[in-house]
Amino acid sequence: MVRRTKAEALQTRAQILDAAEQVFHRKGVLSASLKDIASEAGVTRGAIYWHFKNKHDVFMAMVDRSRLPFDSLAERAEDASEPDPLGRLREFMVYLLQQAVCDPGQRRLFEIMFQKCEFSGENADLLDRQRDACRDSAGRLTRTFANAIARGQLPKNLDRVKSVTWLHSQLTGVIMNWLLDPEVLDLERAATDFVDTCLFALQHSPSLRTSPGL
Repeated sequence: MVRRTKAEALQTRAQILDAAEQVFHRKGVLSASLKDIASEAGVTRGAIYWHFKNKHDVFMAMVDRSRLPFDSLAERAEDASEPDPLGRLREFMVYLLQQAVCDPGQRRLFEIMFQKCEFSGENADLLDRQRDACRDSAGRLTRTFANAIARGQLPKNLDRVKSVTWLHSQLTGVIMNWLLDPEVLDLERAATDFVDTCLFALQHSPSLRTSPGL
């Protein structure tokens, strides 16, 4: 048996994830099978099992791969030495919204997550994995808020738990609604307006503070 090089193994892994993206988008996560993904990728099911435990592993690896460019921007905002954490957060949020429009792969992924992934039946395990990813994201955003508070960019009495939940709902809500009818709004141009509105609320809304009267 010919031993594969590390580069070849990584190429096969990427090939599988590319195929999974296409299959999940076409059939939905619940209906898709490893056989479908293997056929799309032009590999055997054994090749998939060499890299992944099951279909859910493939799904999460696909999601994690798409997060890499976003993570690099988020890391700058949560770095305590960053002089403008709110500016970096703004950059990250605008990029996130605009990628939904400009990057076909990212748009497919959002469509899979919001429209073609049922968290029931054999997919129930994905809900726990997505919850863990959401908690990780919340932790990173909380650290960013702490940096912005330390720099005087956000109020000291910001309710961080409430603000994290609210901001997540704003971003996911915009993307979910836009995906339903992309022709209604030029999201690429409107992204900065949405983001600036969110940041203004974080800075000034008494409803997002621990002591609204202050």
